[in-house]
Amino acid sequence: MRDHSLSEREDSGSYNPIARVLVSRRRLAARAAQLGAQISADYAGQELHMVGILKGATIFMADLARALSIPATFDFMAISSYGAGSQSSGVVRFLKDLDEGIEGRHVLIVEDIVDTGLTLHYLRESLAARRPASLAVAVALDKSSRRQVAVPVEYVGFRIPDAFVVGYGLDYAGSFRNLPYVGILRPEVYGG
Repeated sequence: MRDHSLSEREDSGSYNPIARVLVSRRRLAARAAQLGAQISADYAGQELHMVGILKGATIFMADLARALSIPATFDFMAISSYGAGSQSSGVVRFLKDLDEGIEGRHVLIVEDIVDTGLTLHYLRESLAARRPASLAVAVALDKSSRRQVAVPVEYVGFRIPDAFVVGYGLDYAGSFRNLPYVGILRPEVYGG
């Protein structure tokens, strides 16, 4: 496996699996701060229960949580619809459920990316059945050109083109999550 520890600058002397940086570290931080302020205003006087979807949403959720000025609690779920591939399989599996109940709570689902909407639609329906006081979604990235199911997303970091992206929590086969930016992965890396 190639060394994937990359800076935002391409080293011209070695192979870089990232074709280009799509969203820089600076833009990600600024947008998380804006969303945190907007969410804090929308939930003023309330306690927010953030549900991070593992593993991809962890970095975005941490940035978003630090930007909030309201009380917040955390929980996590793990679901799978990709496996090791680059396309959603459309089959959603719960790998880890919530540790706490959400009935009567103001719940914010925090996701790394929404593309077809199939996984998020299933997740919203599953959590809505647990009778939260409110249910909203924050996503770091929205690939709306691939949408197959209309699904509400109240807080969007960035709308992006239909490209295979990694970094800022997003991976390919477990790698690249730690990149501090969102980059487009070269097709030869994932066989695209």
